[in-house]
Amino acid sequence: MLQKYETLLLMSPELGSEARQELLDTVSGIIDRDGGKVLVVDDWGIRDLAYPVQKVMRGYYTRLEYALPGEAVAELERNIRIADGIFKFMTVKLAETYEPEGE
Repeated sequence: MLQKYETLLLMSPELGSEARQELLDTVSGIIDRDGGKVLVVDDWGIRDLAYPVQKVMRGYYTRLEYALPGEAVAELERNIRIADGIFKFMTVKLAETYEPEGE
């Protein structure tokens, strides 16, 4: 059963657009591989941080909304933790079940 999640990624501001897209493709590929579906990719751009994170005061924010089986979220987060270029993330469950519209 798919559940609806949202993950906010904070990436290094020094990454180029190609490197950021490659990271997002990797994360999206993991979601697809584990039987999920990416619903929304929302780029917020570079923003100032409230406090330094790893001595950096700015970060590139991207919000992902997706449907994924609950047991696959741990694997997704493990891959995000080891990815170079992502230095913070937060995952929130939006809905207990995901019902695709029109299906």
